[in-house]
Amino acid sequence: MADLSTNFLGIKSPNPFWLASAPPTDKQYNVERAFEAGWGGVVWKTLGEAGPPVVNVNGPRYGAIWGADRRLLGLNNIELITDRDLEINLEEIKATKKNWPDRAVVVSLMVPCEEEPWKKILGRVAETGADGVELNFGCPHGMSERGMGAAVGQVPEYIQMVAEWCKQHTDMPVIVKLTPNITDIRRPAEAAMRGGADAVSLINTINSITAVDLDSFAPEPTIDGKGSHGGYCGPAVKPIALSMVSEIARNPETHGLPISGIGGVTTWRDAAEFIALGCGTVQVCTAAMTYGFKVVQEMIAGLENYMDEKGFETIEDFRGKAVPNVTDWQYLNLNYVTKAKIDQEACIKCGRCHIACEDTSHQAITNMVDGKRHFEVIEEECVGCNLCVNVCPVEGCISMEPISGVDPRTKKPVDPDYANWTTHPNNPAVWAKEAAE
Repeated sequence: MADLSTNFLGIKSPNPFWLASAPPTDKQYNVERAFEAGWGGVVWKTLGEAGPPVVNVNGPRYGAIWGADRRLLGLNNIELITDRDLEINLEEIKATKKNWPDRAVVVSLMVPCEEEPWKKILGRVAETGADGVELNFGCPHGMSERGMGAAVGQVPEYIQMVAEWCKQHTDMPVIVKLTPNITDIRRPAEAAMRGGADAVSLINTINSITAVDLDSFAPEPTIDGKGSHGGYCGPAVKPIALSMVSEIARNPETHGLPISGIGGVTTWRDAAEFIALGCGTVQVCTAAMTYGFKVVQEMIAGLENYMDEKGFETIEDFRGKAVPNVTDWQYLNLNYVTKAKIDQEACIKCGRCHIACEDTSHQAITNMVDGKRHFEVIEEECVGCNLCVNVCPVEGCISMEPISGVDPRTKKPVDPDYANWTTHPNNPAVWAKEAAE
């Protein structure tokens, strides 16, 4: 059976599944229940000290986006960092680590952007025996208005400065948690690396308003007739998280920087995708809040089965394997051509593929043949966009089949030279270079 154990920055855990800094990791009771269920580690909900006291709202804290089947796709939260007493948190962290020495216990921190508060709280955390710290530079609401959280994470110079302070004042591994609310995620990652950070974690929540109540005309969640922007998380943010992780993983300036992946991890497959893009661990929040702590057992079993099927003994055997296959658009092989193919036995004759293609794409799918309802691809009209695959309600009914190469300018068949696409005469990058010359 596959070995799921991880060694991230010297922090060992029995599997790569950590609970992210969030309500599920707010206290010893929750964390120990999580460990009993099988989680490999936790990032304790963000601690703070100095500055105005943290007081959370006593009304609704979450807004939501659901799918047609009422499945939760995304959560918007307006909760702040922990409002529990710092001393109580520190005592519980120490007790939890003592009780569960084989599990990773990392502590999330957020204090004003001054050296002394960081020095002070780092010393207090070190006394608990915690395995490391995560600097919360990502929270987009409440704390950012106080000059913390995303307000720091959006300024690379601040990230570097605070990371340097923390590395000076602690021997614990320092992880910098990045905000996605920024134009180019590579810049803050580079700043964290310059500051000496041992790793980055991403993504934190995305600034959002999930809905507006059309009776009260206030954003949801609504507190006494008013609402505010919050942090968006859950399955819906996974594509954004994967993209940002890949940008850091393939950036020469951050090559080798360890990454803890966060954002919409709900199944073992999600976790495997983050690992394939270079992540050493994955952090989970919304899935646990939706399904409970035992959801990790399905994640563990699924990842073990996948690795056994592929012949991977440890996660290091496939970590980062997808990174070389992430490229810029200009290097995509335009000689590679696919056409849609409909499995007539699997087709339920709903017509969604036809109407999507007819109304919004390339009129490449029939709806009638010999006076009968029949859906079939008109190959010469199909451009291989795969919209039909994505709207079809029957999984596997429509597939994309590769065919011989076609010159994108002449539309005539060619003999594609896949091995040298970067210098191939059909490559747009080559066209641009020729035009410039």
